Amino acid sequence: MQQMQPDTDAMAPLNLGDLDLTTNEFILDEVDSKTFSIILSSPLSLATTPLSILPSLFLQRMEGMLSGFQSDLSSISSEIQTLQQQSVSMNVRLKNRQAVRSHLSQLVDELVVPGAMIHPVTEQEFLDQLHELNNKINFAKELSFRETLACSDVQDIVDRLKIKAVTKIREFILQKIYSFRKPMTNYQIPQNTLLKYRFFYEFLLANERTVAKEIRDEYVDTMSKIYYSYFKSYSGRLLKVQYEEVADKDDLMGVEDTAKKGFFSKPSLKSRNTIFTLGQRGAVLSPAELEGPILIPHTAQRGDCRYPYETLFRSQHYALLDNGCREFLFLSDFFMVAGNSVLDLFNSVMGKTLSLFLKSMSTYVSDCYDSIAVFLCIHIILRFRAITTKRAIPALDKYWKAVLELLWPRFELILQMNIQSIRNTDPQKLGVLDTRPHYITRRYAEFSSAIVSINQTFTSERTHTLLGQLQVEVENFVLKMAAEFPSRRDQLIFLINNYDMMLNVLKERAADDSKEVEGFQQLLQARSQEFIEEILSSPFGGMIAFVKASEALIEKGQLDRLKNDEARITQLIRGFSSTWKQSVEALSQDVMRSFTNFKNGTGIIQGALTQLIQYYHGFHKVLSQPTFRSLAVRSELINLHHLMVEVKKHKPNF
Repeated sequence: MQQMQPDTDAMAPLNLGDLDLTTNEFILDEVDSKTFSIILSSPLSLATTPLSILPSLFLQRMEGMLSGFQSDLSSISSEIQTLQQQSVSMNVRLKNRQAVRSHLSQLVDELVVPGAMIHPVTEQEFLDQLHELNNKINFAKELSFRETLACSDVQDIVDRLKIKAVTKIREFILQKIYSFRKPMTNYQIPQNTLLKYRFFYEFLLANERTVAKEIRDEYVDTMSKIYYSYFKSYSGRLLKVQYEEVADKDDLMGVEDTAKKGFFSKPSLKSRNTIFTLGQRGAVLSPAELEGPILIPHTAQRGDCRYPYETLFRSQHYALLDNGCREFLFLSDFFMVAGNSVLDLFNSVMGKTLSLFLKSMSTYVSDCYDSIAVFLCIHIILRFRAITTKRAIPALDKYWKAVLELLWPRFELILQMNIQSIRNTDPQKLGVLDTRPHYITRRYAEFSSAIVSINQTFTSERTHTLLGQLQVEVENFVLKMAAEFPSRRDQLIFLINNYDMMLNVLKERAADDSKEVEGFQQLLQARSQEFIEEILSSPFGGMIAFVKASEALIEKGQLDRLKNDEARITQLIRGFSSTWKQSVEALSQDVMRSFTNFKNGTGIIQGALTQLIQYYHGFHKVLSQPTFRSLAVRSELINLHHLMVEVKKHKPNF
């Protein structure tokens, strides 16, 4: 057997540079290459090596290489885990550092004191930096409770800045308060300035309560004196433009005009009736005048103007209302108080002024006998109280109540005095009797209408009660005066004239459904009907009596009892036919002379003529009965329609 030599020239060289040494192909190629190199290096070994050994060697080498490779992979995996753990740890540390940085930066920002805070230039900058300083003070307090060490580094600077700020604020506010004291100063201007810097007081209240109390006490003392001085001077100057003539204790409703006074007594009013007349005085309650500008006393004095007390009262109390509301709002806003605290503070400022008002009012009321003035003042207060309630300003509620407690009893006392004066009136001392309206009833009518018209907006039952008592006394007085006349006709004329006058005056101001109007309407209608019967009884009394008697007998079925009265019936028919025109004319003229109110007189004439036609119509009905149907004199009866036409000619037109 020839031994075959390997053809080394035919084998291609192995180029390792073209292979990826990390691939499985290279590993296998490398193993095969080594194995074949060993075998081929010795032909003897190739010949003597069994074929079964070749795979085993190859596998051993592969196992060794794979074991090493597995070991390398294990070490790489552990390194990856280590790197992953390190990455997680670094991420946690980063987050912690970011969180700490956020807290520390906020802490540093809150603690750091910038240069602008130490040296503010303008007032607005000072106000802005004061807000910032207040935040740092509060933050430093919070950190000090937590025992933060960094707080101690800036605490001294913050404290010094606080002292400096408190000093500047104190000087600024006190300067504004002292400016109130300058003569002719409009204190509302510095008040508005203080409101712009309200935080100044808030800063003091939070950081230096002693200084805050000092400023509040200084403000209360200053404004209390200013208000007291202003209103004392204003009230005194107002009284100089009051009417010189005022009502006194003798100017009562039931006092006769001829009453004499003592030698040393002051002269009475030129006309006592003006005390009980409202006139234009009620205009003080109109919205335009109630909240109109206050009176300027020196201007009124230059113009020689005089005013009733209620006008001065309105001006004085509207000034109080306006200043009181503004002061209450300022106190609650600037000093940051509410509820009872602001009420107490308001009383500290306005208490002396309100006491001055009440003392002055008490002095006036104790010597006042002008009931309309007092009643107008009551309603001025009621309206002002409604205004403060609408504005939600409770500061003056106690004062309003105190004033009403002064005015109401005085009004009731004056009214009782007037009631008593009418009750004590002696008709025989009131001069010559006259059927025209009496001056006492005119006083009552004017006064009652004034009180009723004022009382319509804020109705008071106590007022209605007093007016009811007054009305009863006036009605009794009218009846007493009427009894002085000798004839019933004159009595009725006096009653009708007075009732009519009082009713017309009341209707001018009071509602038609008021008790006073309804009461006098009923009295007037009753007396007017009685007067109509009275004036018809003289010229037509016979016919009227016959008709009434006949109608009564017809109802009883006894008309036959009059069948023998032919002569009487003839006389009545012929008498009426011949005299009725003259009687109606005389009646009309007499009525128009008797009554001062033409409209009332016209109404009475029309009522009398209507009643006359009704009686004559009844006369016709009676004579149409079977008992009188055969009477020849029936042909002389005047046709009823013709009578109505003729009667209309006699109705006066006014």
